Amino acid sequence: MKLAFRTLIKTSILPLFALCTSYTTVAQEFTQAELETVAKVRDHARSSDLSWQLVESLTTEVGPRLPGTENDKMAVAWAKQKFQQLGFDKVWLEPSKFPEWRRYHESGFILTPSKQPLHLTALGNSISTPKQGLSGEVVLFETFDELVAAPAGSLKGKIAFINYRMNRDIDGNGYGPAVKARNKGAVEAAKKGAIAYMMRSVSTSHHRFAHTGGSHYTEGVSKIPTTAVANPDADQLARLIALGKPVKVELNIQTEDLGEGTSYNVIGEITGSKYPEQYVLLGSHLDSWDLGTGALDDGAGVALTMAAAKHIADHTRPERSIRVVLFAAEELGLWGAKAYFKHYQDRLSNIVAAAESDFGADVVYAFESNVNAASLPVVRDIAKQLKPLGIKYIRKNAARGGPDLIPFKQMTSAPIFDLHQVGTDYFDYHHTADDTLDKVDPDKLKQNTAAYAVFALMAANAKTAMAGK
Repeated sequence: MKLAFRTLIKTSILPLFALCTSYTTVAQEFTQAELETVAKVRDHARSSDLSWQLVESLTTEVGPRLPGTENDKMAVAWAKQKFQQLGFDKVWLEPSKFPEWRRYHESGFILTPSKQPLHLTALGNSISTPKQGLSGEVVLFETFDELVAAPAGSLKGKIAFINYRMNRDIDGNGYGPAVKARNKGAVEAAKKGAIAYMMRSVSTSHHRFAHTGGSHYTEGVSKIPTTAVANPDADQLARLIALGKPVKVELNIQTEDLGEGTSYNVIGEITGSKYPEQYVLLGSHLDSWDLGTGALDDGAGVALTMAAAKHIADHTRPERSIRVVLFAAEELGLWGAKAYFKHYQDRLSNIVAAAESDFGADVVYAFESNVNAASLPVVRDIAKQLKPLGIKYIRKNAARGGPDLIPFKQMTSAPIFDLHQVGTDYFDYHHTADDTLDKVDPDKLKQNTAAYAVFALMAANAKTAMAGK
């Protein structure tokens, strides 16, 4: 009889106790009613065309948005008006200074052994060549480190060319190594006496589009023109150089440094009902390069973060605020983000969660946090509600966040989140004339929007305010 009673305890009461314990764990952070609201918001976002309508409007009515241009000013006005039309409780602008730059003309030719056109583009902040252009023999390096190791004076009167090939991967992990050559290649080439710098585009594409991007000079080192060539043209140069005969090219780049400019971070907030001073930060950047219309980088991010907050507001009033920040002048050096986090540096603890969408518009496939251990139960609860969207949970707790969150991480221990998007094809279009609206899939954009809405709502309503490590 005693044995039978013990068996009853094990088979009936203990599982019931485990079930109650499990329910209690969930109930500590979210009530059943709150989880039902999360599901409604998720389903609504998956069926809504709002994010598509926003990115279509931005890229069609405004187009490219290089910081400081008339289109950049139009984009700021567009964003402010859209926030207001969507019913955000607070909408405001915050100024950001940045180095204003323009491109006017860019062309290139292989001169020897035969004349052939080069598809190239000036890198951001590049100085001009002389009006008539310049020409010189090309010296090839496979990596940035190889250029750094070149002997002093070895490139006098020549043009340095780095032909580093970026790898293709779902998370875009080849971007970091490749972008070193874009950032400082011209500086290292100038140290060796080069008259100009060329690089293979930071790209995984086989198409004949050159990929632009930011570059930087160093005080005390001569400035030289800096360019990127389309990958097929980089291959052509490499084949010619491999023949063992001198390869000479001509470059003509006309740009202008306009000094310090001003743009604006555009901010919209859904004010929290219980802890309005605390907020979830959803970020993206409003500016774009001038070659395409900035649909993937970062019109999609602008649209889906705005739409995600709107979908939440349509169903509930979150306990903490949800703040959407459209950062200014990201492409020229994270200037809007630097200004934002400097302005709020004594109030950064009010940010309970931060995520940025700046990786195109393919689906979110994984969710990852970077928070203190006490916040992990909330993270796991969020992950459960993201699972119906096909999103897996990465438990490493080592999220890095998007580019505009870099100043945040540098200033404090930050509750950072990654909603990892599939980036296999992203660098085929990144920073090119081919970054246009037709590359955005409306259904994939809806999945992104739903993911950000679930994340933001649950981070805002959790009983435990999340914090960084």
